[in-house]
Amino acid sequence: MIRILPALMLLLGAVAAQAQTTPFDMSGERPKGEAPAVPQIIAPQTTTPQAEPPKETVPPVAVPQTSIPQTAAPQVTPPLVIAPPAVTPQTAAPQAVTPVTPAQAMPQVAPNAKQAAAATSAFRRYVVPFAKLRLEGEADRKSWSIYLTPEQASSPAKFSFAYQNAVVVAPEASQLTVLLNDRVVHQQPIGSSDNESDVSFDVPRGLLQPGANLLTFEATQRHRVDCDIPSTYELWSDIDPARTYLSFAGREAEKLSTTDAIRAIGIDGVGKTQFNLVVPALAQPGTTKPILRLAQGLALLSGMPNETFSFDTDALPAPGPGKMTVVVGTPAELQPVFSVPASAQNGALATFATDPRSGQQLLLISGPSWQAISSAIDMVVSPTDRDPDTRRDLLVTQRWSAPDAPLIYSNTSLSFEQLGVRTTEFSGRRFHTSFNVAIPSDFYANAYGEATILLDAAYAKDVRPGSHIDVYVNGSIATTKPITVTGGGIFRQLPIRITMRHFKPGLNTITLEALLLADEDSTCAPAATSSTTPRFALFDTSQLRVPDFARVAQRPNLAALAGTGYPYNRQTEATALFIDRADADTLSATATLLGQMALVAGHPIALEPIASPSTVGTRNALFIGSVSQLPSTIFTQMNISASSQVAWRPPAPGQGGTPEASVTIADWRSRISGGMLQGQMESFQQWMHRNFDITLSSLRFIPGSEQVFTPSNANSFLIAQEANPTNDATWTVVTSPSAGDLRAGIEAMTAQNTWSQISGRITVYSGKTGKIDTVPVSRFSFVVSQPWSLTNYRLIAANWLSSNILSYAFLFVVGSFLLGVSTASVLSKIGRRE
Repeated sequence: MIRILPALMLLLGAVAAQAQTTPFDMSGERPKGEAPAVPQIIAPQTTTPQAEPPKETVPPVAVPQTSIPQTAAPQVTPPLVIAPPAVTPQTAAPQAVTPVTPAQAMPQVAPNAKQAAAATSAFRRYVVPFAKLRLEGEADRKSWSIYLTPEQASSPAKFSFAYQNAVVVAPEASQLTVLLNDRVVHQQPIGSSDNESDVSFDVPRGLLQPGANLLTFEATQRHRVDCDIPSTYELWSDIDPARTYLSFAGREAEKLSTTDAIRAIGIDGVGKTQFNLVVPALAQPGTTKPILRLAQGLALLSGMPNETFSFDTDALPAPGPGKMTVVVGTPAELQPVFSVPASAQNGALATFATDPRSGQQLLLISGPSWQAISSAIDMVVSPTDRDPDTRRDLLVTQRWSAPDAPLIYSNTSLSFEQLGVRTTEFSGRRFHTSFNVAIPSDFYANAYGEATILLDAAYAKDVRPGSHIDVYVNGSIATTKPITVTGGGIFRQLPIRITMRHFKPGLNTITLEALLLADEDSTCAPAATSSTTPRFALFDTSQLRVPDFARVAQRPNLAALAGTGYPYNRQTEATALFIDRADADTLSATATLLGQMALVAGHPIALEPIASPSTVGTRNALFIGSVSQLPSTIFTQMNISASSQVAWRPPAPGQGGTPEASVTIADWRSRISGGMLQGQMESFQQWMHRNFDITLSSLRFIPGSEQVFTPSNANSFLIAQEANPTNDATWTVVTSPSAGDLRAGIEAMTAQNTWSQISGRITVYSGKTGKIDTVPVSRFSFVVSQPWSLTNYRLIAANWLSSNILSYAFLFVVGSFLLGVSTASVLSKIGRRE
């Protein structure tokens, strides 16, 4: 019995020790969806001073994070890894703890070399082509495409994003959905108002494909407490572009095998794309033309919305997301920068190569001479070439807004399905959806004519009068259709007319919004905000119908330049290009501008660099450079003050501008005799414009002359357009006070959200405030762009007379007088006389 007692005590001690190594599991109390708590690792530097381990516990052992090899994992025992319950401070909230094996605990201590390599080898592709992505209102949807190489499409991928929403968004009734190639890959409640939440999930194998892949974010959001329409404007969810990306396992996804991989350059964490060109012979005159052709080709191949170009001569820039290094030159020129393969000594070479010093992949374009290099550039750019006379059917926008916008040239009817709008049922209070269409550069119907939406929709019985459907074109309200019938209804091809004055050459965004009132919103019961009963339905059989409109180009017209690259997109003869100096900043600015122009034109623009404006002749021309370096005759032709070449100097950093006098319009009005009458006249003009769309500029016989423009020192960039001295070609000037301002201004103005604001005859930009101002066109000349047609000329006359009302009235009076005279003459010769 005495011998058995020690054995029993030893057995009981072993059972107690085994029970102590298994932590208490509170998984049954864990809220639904909460991840288990990660066990803590004992280390002297992380031990909480308020809590002491039990005396019988083995003292913790400090394990250096870099000293544990992979084979050492079995040697680590659980008591040395898992913290005993007594270490947890008494004031801490209880956490669920699950048993962890030594192998599971090892990454918490120190990952071995193989695991560290696997963690860092993931290749990351940012996917949001905007600096900010916000899903607004009760229902919103954003779609665009991302281009993947075959290596990326075949690699295991994980999608990650971070988001934050407004505090008023009700998580129990709001949902965020992510789709890839129209397949739902993730869906979750929206509930991250305190801070950004990171979400990550695996992409199903085989879903990604080489080439374009459609990515869609959808949000359905409801308010926590309010049921009225104004409260819907408080609903938003922001997607963080810097934390939204595709990550691919392994190094194979980083491989760039063919020049088609230029399309997969992607973007960085703020939605920008940058091509870094290293050209040692940049200062040589013969390199400008092929280099700028290459820049346009790269811009077209990538198709990204926020592209910039930079030039260097003697060093490779650092690699990064959304960046591509392009090395151009002969083997001798590139010797200090990059070791060129021997094959470049024999002929043109365009391929991806790896820099042995930095390990980055770059696009190498080389050859024994610059003639061979030009041939290599043609190999890269030729897939983007297109005959300027070939009519386009689409304006490519899918890299930031899918689908591509159809180009409308004449009487056209497009269904909402063709425009990318789906049939949708909606249970909220404010429904909105948008689609894009494109208009050619010779659009001339800004003063007459109407497009029509033939709406197929339905609304529920509880929708009351006072509800209405609004249509916006490019952010401006175009028309409103009230709902006046109670008891519900179905609209079948309901015509909603849109005045054509809101359209412009190039891309146009049309937004349809339904504001729905209901009796239950007045009481706003607790469950009313999360109701799923549909109130409104929009059907994809709805149509947009655009009638025939006048087709004649105008000169000047910066809106046409920004819309489609006109007039440089249509000419077969090379555009004369004058650059004041071939330094890195000026060439970077020029390449960025031409890349954006090529993108909207749909093909590279042929260029011919010139050394003097006198050699332009009757060709269309571009003048790019700092204001002090451009010939003064150009500014005279542009109706820009010649003194600007000396006086236009924005304040230096840290230097305040000239203080403005604290004077108001009311002060001057009181000083001028007849101030009260002048105020009444201004009020009358505003009333006429608001109610009848009549302004003083329309009350004229013929357009007035242009006024001389003087840029303010608050402006840092200017683009202007006018006819040449012989009025048979178009000149465009792009200038700034310095080359640095020129580069910064062009990079800002070619961004996707600002490029469309270029219009009129002059557009100026302030780098300090970000403000953009335009000078409208007062006098322009017509440029024939279509074959002679009586219908087209009738439409041109109708639009011109609508813009010049007094001329129309005068012609009407003259016509009536002639009609009366001719009628009297005829009647005097017929009939019976007494």
